[in-house]
Amino acid sequence: MPLDKLYLDVPGTTIFDAEQSRLGYHLNQFCMSLMKAENRERFKADERAYLDQWPMTEEQKLAVLARDLNRCIALGGNIYFLAKLGATHGKSFQQMAGSMTGMTEEEYRNMMIAGGRSAEGNRRTGEDGNAQAHRQPQGSSDKKGL
Repeated sequence: MPLDKLYLDVPGTTIFDAEQSRLGYHLNQFCMSLMKAENRERFKADERAYLDQWPMTEEQKLAVLARDLNRCIALGGNIYFLAKLGATHGKSFQQMAGSMTGMTEEEYRNMMIAGGRSAEGNRRTGEDGNAQAHRQPQGSSDKKGL
């Protein structure tokens, strides 16, 4: 009997639960491999060839190549594992988070210093707050996430 996941109705939020963990297992293992310098070098030398060594889905591989962190998360990636991908390319966690919101690093930092996004209008999908999908630039930008 499937679990009633009320948290699926929170806009802009993907909960890394057991289902997401299973979905992203190989994607996250790939990211963990980047902890070793020799693997980072192999990946940077030929990203596609390195990715093809992992039993990830084609969609996961394309999300990594596009540096589309939001898509990686939707496909089971965990942000703490994905941070290894960002670090491989010299990106800070703050830069990564900014790219995921469509903000510059400075805009993201300033938003967080000011207290983050308001929960007002963002508690359920379909409300009119600033975290609602129709107010987000994700997916509409041509720029890479990293």
